[in-house]
Amino acid sequence: MLLDELKSRSENKCELCNSTQELSVYEVPPVEIPNQDNSILVCSVCKGQIEKTEQIDPEHWKVLGDSMWSPYLPVQVVAWRMLSRLRNEAWAANNLDILYLDDDAIAWAKKTGDHEAEANVEFHQDANGTRLFEGDTVVLVKTLDVKGSSISAKLGTVVKNIRLVPDNTEQIEGKIEGQTIVILTKYLRKG
Repeated sequence: MLLDELKSRSENKCELCNSTQELSVYEVPPVEIPNQDNSILVCSVCKGQIEKTEQIDPEHWKVLGDSMWSPYLPVQVVAWRMLSRLRNEAWAANNLDILYLDDDAIAWAKKTGDHEAEANVEFHQDANGTRLFEGDTVVLVKTLDVKGSSISAKLGTVVKNIRLVPDNTEQIEGKIEGQTIVILTKYLRKG
């Protein structure tokens, strides 16, 4: 089993930061068939930041100065991607300068385009800056006229089971009076 193979290879530690807490397999994209040559063992902190479900903490990633020298290519590729995302940090830029990957490894590392992304990740947030998640319940903080409809969504209206608009962190979708509408996050608070 892949998890057992990676635990054995990594001595049951995150291959990026050496944590022993909440370990799981991370398949380094793009992956068709997961195996030891395209997967690594990571902790939940690393995984959340790699997958952009959590904000990147540059201090956490200073360990890449050691893990980038791993003999395992998928570890090197993820280290290169994360260092690239943190390239505005002097220590990350210095590590990128000395990290050597052959042409095939660089091609794999660049394949997702993740290296071009900034370290900062934007999330859907309500008017108070509280992070919103798919399925949350929110409350309108302003009366809104719904364009193209006779509905007027009143202040205090509860909207249950919201859906996050994938490409726009300033919008969510929700149902008011049975009609699905798009609502700007600045006009709601988590309920």
